[in-house]
Amino acid sequence: MLDETAATLVGEWQYSTHTPPYVGLGYLHDMKSGKGTKSVTFTPNLPKPGWYEVRLAHCYNIRRATNAPVTIHHADGEITLRINQQEEPVHGRLFRSLGKFRFAAGRTGWVRVSNEGTEGKVVIADAVQFLPASKPPVK
Repeated sequence: MLDETAATLVGEWQYSTHTPPYVGLGYLHDMKSGKGTKSVTFTPNLPKPGWYEVRLAHCYNIRRATNAPVTIHHADGEITLRINQQEEPVHGRLFRSLGKFRFAAGRTGWVRVSNEGTEGKVVIADAVQFLPASKPPVK
């Protein structure tokens, strides 16, 4: 797991402990400003190649963005999902699954939370988990 303290920040983010639950000492929010210019990138150092379930942590409430862009850069490409941070995450009220992705070993993959297109609402960046997983079934 990577907490926000191990992430790479672009732009000015505010540290907060206002709205639990959160991982570690707190979380980051974009202060509803600089839309499209801020991001938080979580880059794991994965011990071995394979499939991982990626889970994103964020606190939730009505002031959160309903369309926070989260990009997953994995061994097979890149995908950007729009996450509703007003919804309560299903794993411990803190983590939500973004899906299963194949990653190479080392630091080649990453997850980036951005504030692009989230005008009027707050974007949260807290932590990301990379959980070893089995290959998902072919759809």
